[in-house]
Amino acid sequence: MELDEQKYLYFLFILPVVAVLFLFNLYWKRKKQREFGDLEVIKRLSPERSIFKPFLKLGVLLLALIALIFGLVNPKIGTKVETVKREGIDIVFAMDVSKSMLCEDVAPSRLEKSKQIVSQIINQLGSDRIGIVAYAGSAFPVLPITTDYSVAKMFLQSMGPGMVSSQGTSLDEAIKLSGTYFDDKSKTSKLMIMISDGEDHSEGAEAAAEEAKKLGMKIVTIGLGTEKGGTIPLKKNGIIESYQRDNNGEIVITKLNPNSLATIAKITGGGYVNGNNTKEVLEYIKATLDKIQKTEFEATQMADFQSQFQWFLGIGFVLLFLDVFFLERKTSWVNKLNLFNENK
Repeated sequence: MELDEQKYLYFLFILPVVAVLFLFNLYWKRKKQREFGDLEVIKRLSPERSIFKPFLKLGVLLLALIALIFGLVNPKIGTKVETVKREGIDIVFAMDVSKSMLCEDVAPSRLEKSKQIVSQIINQLGSDRIGIVAYAGSAFPVLPITTDYSVAKMFLQSMGPGMVSSQGTSLDEAIKLSGTYFDDKSKTSKLMIMISDGEDHSEGAEAAAEEAKKLGMKIVTIGLGTEKGGTIPLKKNGIIESYQRDNNGEIVITKLNPNSLATIAKITGGGYVNGNNTKEVLEYIKATLDKIQKTEFEATQMADFQSQFQWFLGIGFVLLFLDVFFLERKTSWVNKLNLFNENK
C-alpha cells in the first residue's frame, strides 16, 4: 500500500485531544451534578439517560475522524496492469566509468558531468526506451532496455569506477555490448549515445563501429574533458589522498581525445559533440532525435496504484451522519437486555 499525502497523518494527533475533551466534559458534568444534588436522585429523575451512549458517540466520532484523515492521505492499493503502445526509438547510453573520468578539468568532474548530461537527456525524452551500459577496460550491463526513466536515473547515480574491475577504456567493448541490447528483428530505430573522454586503450573501436552500422545502429559520441587535460584525484570520503600515477611513478595527465570519438560517430552516420557545454549537448541530441524515425511498439506492462480515498471519505461521512442521530437516551430494545446493568 502507498500513502499519497502522508503529511495529513499528523491530523491523527487530533484524536487524543478529542478524547481528552470528552472526558473533561464528562468530569465537568458530573461535578456540576454533584453541586446540584445527589447523583442517585438525579439518575431517577432522568431514567432514560444512558451511561453507555456518550461513549458510543465518542467511538463513532473518532472512527469517522480516522476515516476522513485516511481519505485525505489517499491510500493507494492494488495494481492495474496494462500494455501501453508507444512511439519512439531505442536508446542505449554507454558511459565511460574509467578512473580518467574522475578528472576535474570539467566541473565537478568528467564522470559527474556525464551523469548530469544523461539525466537531462532522459528528462527531454518522450516515449523512447532506454538502456545503460558502463565500460572501462571492459563493458558491463547496468540497465536493460526499459521505459522506466526513474529507475534509469537511480542506476545512473550509483555508477562509478568501482563497478568495472578492469581499468582502461575499451570503446569497442562498449559498442559490442550496446549492440546486444537491440532486437535484430525489431524495426525500431537504434541509437547509441557514448559518453567518454576518448582515451581508448584498446584496438578495434572502428571495426566495432562498422559492425554496429550493419546492425542499423547510429552512434552519437559526447566528449568530456579538455585537450590540456588534468590529473586524476584519488579521494576517500571526499578528501584527496593522492593522484593516479603510472608504472614509472609519474602523475598521470589525462586529456580529451575527440578524434577517436568523432571517427566512431562518423562511421555509423552519427555525430560528435563536445560535452563541456550541457546546453549545446542537449540541443544537439534533441535535433538528432527529431531526425530519427519513430516506430510504434508495445511498452512493458505497467503497474499503477489505485486511489482508495473515496471509500474512506464515504465511511467517514456516514459515521458522522449516524453520530448526529445517536441520542444519549437508552435504546428501548437494548434497555430490555440490560447489557450494561443500567436497570436496577
